[in-house]
Parts: sequence; C-alpha cells; structure tokens
Amino acid sequence: MQLQRKLIGLLGAMMPLAGVYAQQQPPATKDVQPLSVQQAIDYALANRNSIKTAKLDELIALARNKEVSGLALPNISATGTFQDNPVIQKQLIDASNFSDTIPKGTLVPFAFGLKYNALGQVNVQQVLFDPSVMVALQARKTLEELANKSVVKAEIDVKSDVYQSYYQVLSAQKAHKFLSENISRLDKMLGETQEIYKNGLAEKLDVDRLTVQVTNLRTEERKLANTIDVTIATLKYQIGMPLNQQVLLTDTLDVNQVKNIGEDGSFSYQNRIEYQLLDAQKRTNEYDLKRYKFAHLPTLAAFGNFGASRQSNTFNYFKSEMWYGYVAWGLNLNVPIFNGNQRRSQTDQAFLRLKKSETDLDNIRQSIDLERQTSAITFKNNVYTLDAQDKNMQLAQEVLESTRIKYREGVGSSLEMITAENDLLTAQSNYFSALYEAIRAKIAYLKANGKL
Repeated sequence: MQLQRKLIGLLGAMMPLAGVYAQQQPPATKDVQPLSVQQAIDYALANRNSIKTAKLDELIALARNKEVSGLALPNISATGTFQDNPVIQKQLIDASNFSDTIPKGTLVPFAFGLKYNALGQVNVQQVLFDPSVMVALQARKTLEELANKSVVKAEIDVKSDVYQSYYQVLSAQKAHKFLSENISRLDKMLGETQEIYKNGLAEKLDVDRLTVQVTNLRTEERKLANTIDVTIATLKYQIGMPLNQQVLLTDTLDVNQVKNIGEDGSFSYQNRIEYQLLDAQKRTNEYDLKRYKFAHLPTLAAFGNFGASRQSNTFNYFKSEMWYGYVAWGLNLNVPIFNGNQRRSQTDQAFLRLKKSETDLDNIRQSIDLERQTSAITFKNNVYTLDAQDKNMQLAQEVLESTRIKYREGVGSSLEMITAENDLLTAQSNYFSALYEAIRAKIAYLKANGKL
C-alpha cells in the first residue's frame, strides 16, 4: 500500500498541469490506440512542443548561415530618381571669360541645370578580400552543427521523460494486478469463513476482521486505479497526445530486461550530447577569436555603377528623347590604422570566452565522470534491492499459503491470516517501489553514458 500512496502523492502534483494541457488539445478519436514504448517515443519526437521549438531554432540558424553566405556574393541594387526644379538656383559668373569684347568684371547670373531631371542607376559591389567574411564562411558548418545538437539534446530529454512515464504506467498496472489477485484470494477466504461461521465452527470476529481487510483492499484498489489514470494522462502529456485519446500500452514490464544494461565497456565523452554542445561552442569561439585577430588586415572590394540621365525644361519623358548613359567602376581599399584600441579589447574578450569554453569542457568531463560513477553505483544498489524484495515477496507468499492451510484446518486464527496478508501486501509494495526505482536508475545510467 505504500507504493500506491507514493504514486498518488507523486502524480497528484502533475494533475493540474495535465488538466491545463487537456484544455488546449483538439478533439481526439475514441478508438483505442496501441502504444509501445518505441511508438510513444516516436510520437513524442513528432509532437512535443519542445522538439518543435528546437527544430525551429535549427531552421533559424540555417537561415542565418545563408545570410552569412550572401556576404561573399555580389551586392546589386538599382535606384531611380526624378526631380522637379520650379526655381533653379543661379550663380554669378564673369562673362568676360567667354568673350574678349566683354569688360572684365561683368557678372552675369547663370542657371546650371534644367527644370526636370531623371536618373536611373545600377550599383554593383563585390567583396574581393575581407577576413571577417572568410572566417564567417568557415564557421558556418560549426554553427549548423551547434543548432543540430540542440535538437538532439531536446530529443534525448524527451526520451528520458517518455521512458520514465511509460514504465511508471506499467509498474502501476502490474501493482494493480497483484492487488486485484490479493482481493480475489481474500474475498474467497471471506466467503469460506462466512460458511464456516454459519455452521458454528468460526467466530463472528473472524468474519468481521476479514470483511474489514477486504474493504480496505478495495479502497486501495480504487486509489491505485485512479493513480493509473493519472500516470497515463502524464504519459500522454509527455508525448504530446490529446488527453482524451484512449491508449493501450502493448509493452510488458520484463524484470530481466530492467536489470540488463548491455554494458560493452566503451565510453567516450563525445557520447554525451552536453559535451558535444560545449565542444561545438568552443570551436565557435575559436572562429570568433580568429575573426578579431584578422580585423587589422585591409579589405578590398570592387564596385561598378552604370546608368542614364536626362534633363529637360518640358515634361516630355514619355517621348523617345535622348538619354545620356555613363559607366564607372573601380576598387575600394580600406586599411585599418587606429580605432581607439577597440580591436584589441574585442580580441581579449574573444580570447577569454575561448578560455571559458575550455574550462567548461574540463568541468563537464568531471561532471560526466561523477554522473557515470554515481549512476552505476545507484543502479547496482537498486538491482540488489529489487532482487532482495523479490525474494522477500516470494517468502511472504509462501508464509501466506502456509497460514491459509493452517486456517482452513482450524489450527490457525483469522488474525494470523490478516497479518500474513498484510505482510504480503507490504512486500509487494516494497517490490514495486524497488522495481520503479531500478527503472529510473537504469534510465539515469544510460543517459549518463550517452546511450539513451
């Protein structure tokens, strides 16, 4: 009964969350959907919002990388301008410069330009050498890898949640099956005792004791049934399934499979997605440092402009009048000389970020070592506890059978029967608690070793 109370207490806290989630879900089919643990994982990977968010972040990173690629491609733009000059600005010029017959110092106002002006121009720019662009192009693959690994980490976290929720349901269902068998056995014993009491060979106290025990067990059975409903709702939430969708779990809880971890002795820090993320971040910081180091180098770009213009004192631009074209091209060289030591400060910051990444990698290696050792010890202890509780449960079952035989033969009391029954219930509760803890320990061990 301790197992039932633990499950109710643990999952009761999840019920408000599951209720909110249920209100947000679309109507689901009433057909029962078979669900293995692998199908549950596949469903979660396709429907969990955390996975969708991680994949959207990956697409954003890929789009940002395409933006970086555009820095190395030609930049082409076109402009068009139309200008109306109601009053044209005039300037004074010395008219003697145009004729020897005009006295020196004769100033004449002169208007440069016409009333209407139109201009069309195409500008082309192409980077020929820019270290920052080169480094950005080199870093694209690492940035894509970083975004992809964020998706992988989200998937691993979802797998861990689904595994625990799925096997939590199986554990509760198996506990419910055992409890139902206990009730059937005790109910049968109650019926036999009532017949014996009618024949005057048993006391009413014996009947009352068994009646109270059966009532208590049926109460616990209802609580455990409610607990199973909550665990299934939690599983649906974990995989992103509508809560009103009926499911049937098809996998079984194999104790031998729980104990088997398939250890092959091989391990690499690269097995852990957290290490891969930090390693990719370190390489990104290396490119960042490289970019600032190359910032002192000159940049070279080519440009070209071509267009056509027309000026007129009358608005007749829809007629085929003469347009005057022009073309210009050249190179633009930019040589950094002094920028107030900003580049040096930026380089120092990038260097410190790189050192911090190296420290983070060293720290996570130590953390992984601790997790692996702790999870291995915890798993072994839980398996040992599971075996011990299994033997204890079998022993309690044997004691109950012996007590039942004695009671039927009239050499045992109903109190001994109830005590043996309670001992079996306690042993079963301890067994299922140990079983679920072993499942959790196995999942933690596989996750710590990067095998989940």
